Amino acid sequence: MRLSKPSFGSLVQKRLIRRLVVFVVAAACLAWVFYDINPSRLLQSLGGLNWRWVVLAVAFDILSYGIQGVQWALLLHPLGNISLAKAIQAIYAGLFANAMIPMRAGELVRIFLVSRWLSVDFVSVVPSVIVGRLFDGIWLAVGIGLTAIFIHLPKRVMEGVEILGFVVLVGVFFLSYLIFRSRGEEVPNPGDDKTGRGALQLVGSWIGKTVQGVKAIGATRRFYLSFLVSILYLFFGIMAFWLGMWAYRIDLPLWGGTAAYLIVRLGTFLPNTPSNVGTYQFFTVLALSLLGVDKTDAAGFSAVVFIMLTFPLWIIGLYAVSRTGIKFRNIRREIGRLMKKHPA
Repeated sequence: MRLSKPSFGSLVQKRLIRRLVVFVVAAACLAWVFYDINPSRLLQSLGGLNWRWVVLAVAFDILSYGIQGVQWALLLHPLGNISLAKAIQAIYAGLFANAMIPMRAGELVRIFLVSRWLSVDFVSVVPSVIVGRLFDGIWLAVGIGLTAIFIHLPKRVMEGVEILGFVVLVGVFFLSYLIFRSRGEEVPNPGDDKTGRGALQLVGSWIGKTVQGVKAIGATRRFYLSFLVSILYLFFGIMAFWLGMWAYRIDLPLWGGTAAYLIVRLGTFLPNTPSNVGTYQFFTVLALSLLGVDKTDAAGFSAVVFIMLTFPLWIIGLYAVSRTGIKFRNIRREIGRLMKKHPA
């Protein structure tokens, strides 16, 4: 029995509903952020930016994504040698896509670009992104755990850390099993079962290739080096956020800035609105309020730091996309085609 394809009208309706939900979430978060603040004090604080700290904050933020490029290039080694410049270009192109499309669709954009440059299929690149995100989750959980030793964090934050920690432990368990326990074993590809049809065969093929890709990554020394490099990605992100606080004249110590940044990262870890608009401001104000910062100052900073650390990425990302020689809408169309096509 063949399943009927959804009509064009139903697809458009679902897309509109998703976009409406995204906009409602962003609007609700921003409404809470700027509710009951002192407008005159907000304007006064906006005029007192220290631009030297702004420049340093932007530099650290740009550098953090350069470090992410180093991490990813190491994880991509089993697929072929990709230059650091190309890895960073793909990451910035993905950041630009994240600004345009909700649910962090930029991950698909960078995967697509690297698959073209390395002349491999789309699915083969996915394991490197999964492993990289797991590394980020590990260091995020470790960072919050260490911060909790020096700063008392609210119960709800620690509950979120416990959930993240559980997810990370499960991920580490499966990663360790694939790399060490099943080393030397042939991984069956469920997609090779010709009795399967349609969506089930597609999903099986993706799972099989993902497992094989993770095993290939774990078999190289670059896997461990990438894990160590990934802590620098978190460190430079912390420094960018903390220096942004100093630029706004919020004088919290480094551990305070670290705690605030990690809470924001924890709150925006799951994909949501384009560039995390709304949720980024919400968790920034929440984090700073928990650390004793006045809400008006926290709200102003949430807007300033978002522009400070996001606008340069949009500019660099737009340049990165333009350098690919492919129009952005064509990239989106091609990704949609690849997601429907059997990769095997």
